[in-house]
Amino acid sequence: MKPYHLLTAAGLLVTANAFAQHDHAAAPAADTVPKAMCGMDHGDGKKACDMPMDGKGMKHEKGMTPEMMAAHHREMLQDILKGDWRDPKNTARDKYRHPLETLSFFGTSPHSKVIEIWPGGGWYSEIIAPYATKHGSYTGAVNNPATLEKESSKAYYAKQNQTLRDKFAAKPEIYGKAVLLEFDPAKPVFGAPGSADAVLTFRNVHNWRMSKQAEGMFAGFFAALKKGGTLGVVEHRAAKDVADDDKSGYVSEAQVIALAIKAGFRLDARSEVNANPKDTKDYPGGVWTLPPTYGQGDKDRAKYEAIGESDRMTLRFVKP
Repeated sequence: MKPYHLLTAAGLLVTANAFAQHDHAAAPAADTVPKAMCGMDHGDGKKACDMPMDGKGMKHEKGMTPEMMAAHHREMLQDILKGDWRDPKNTARDKYRHPLETLSFFGTSPHSKVIEIWPGGGWYSEIIAPYATKHGSYTGAVNNPATLEKESSKAYYAKQNQTLRDKFAAKPEIYGKAVLLEFDPAKPVFGAPGSADAVLTFRNVHNWRMSKQAEGMFAGFFAALKKGGTLGVVEHRAAKDVADDDKSGYVSEAQVIALAIKAGFRLDARSEVNANPKDTKDYPGGVWTLPPTYGQGDKDRAKYEAIGESDRMTLRFVKP
């Protein structure tokens, strides 16, 4: 695979090989706060957009206690969740996906160097990219279509990647520092070894298990993270272990934990923030029967709408 760089108005698309040679540790901090975040008052009459940067963050953060810093970051994240750049269809799902609580649990901050694995259409990118690139960085890791065997898969991921690039390009003031990294899922490399503070992935492990690539993916996560770095996983939760060829979309908590531990991670904590006890996990079309997909069409739609989105595990792992 020949490395290449494609610089757009909103971000940088690079191959895994090219990215591994690029030093993101020295990414420059923003000179100003995005206009969408200007409303925050820091108690001294100054708004966030009035505060100068010093290369490590806003100067006013230096005098904060850890508790004050956490509250400050939470306020920043709350403001981002209200951002008018977010797709209304995405904000409508906050009640199911709990982004504030989930990202807080993972310890994601505006100083974090974050890699999001398989951002898809950008549901979480809308939140993490403007948040992490305040003083850290955001990389969305996507399949490189050129490395895939099936023509249908190549076309699917090429279209998905372009849609995300277009999304970023449309809002350079929000996504201007976001990076997209194309990788080979059979030999995943997510950047320079030990370069990331956090690797996050949402509802993807079942896909990697079905394609028999889960172990390689988790090994890639481990390699990309710094010592002490966080792996955050949200996944549809099965009631018990599922077969290797299971196509329900659910995976047991024990199976995900085993994958992470085999890669070298330590389980740090679990959260029930994305739990849904109404999810019976026994649907004709698997998890895709539930919203937002409604795989059965209008059949029993009211029933599935009342259940809501799937029951999900939320796990935080640490690289020792």
